[in-house]
Amino acid sequence: MSDDLKSALDLPPIDQVGFVVSDLNEAIARYTPLFGEFTVMDAPDMEWDYRGQQETSSLKLAFARSGEVEIELIQWLSGKTPHKEFLDQGREGLHHVRFPVIDLEQRVQEAAKLDYHAIWYKRFSDTVAAAYLERAGDPLIVEFFENT
Repeated sequence: MSDDLKSALDLPPIDQVGFVVSDLNEAIARYTPLFGEFTVMDAPDMEWDYRGQQETSSLKLAFARSGEVEIELIQWLSGKTPHKEFLDQGREGLHHVRFPVIDLEQRVQEAAKLDYHAIWYKRFSDTVAAAYLERAGDPLIVEFFENT
């Protein structure tokens, strides 16, 4: 990620590192000695705005911590998602970093001025929302997460 985005948006330190894995149970076994115990969560049949269209997807997630940083493991199960794109490219591993933000929509608009574009978005409630942003030529996805 460029210093321009971090300084232009006055972003705080990251609070999550996300990894896409093909086998969640195998990844948990591999990473538990490094990060400690994981909590597993199913995310079935969730509606997201994905590249401008409503899509339903299912994921299986696991969470652990390393100090102040949350470690997220993501196994794609179904639907069109950035995680499926990642796996289709033959990739597995580091997928995104997450920044907590206030006013997600404003931050997404500001990031667009720096060529970061929202590709996956969901507002869960009045106070909780998430967006994945990508930039051409940069394989790392940036996630903004609002939880006020």
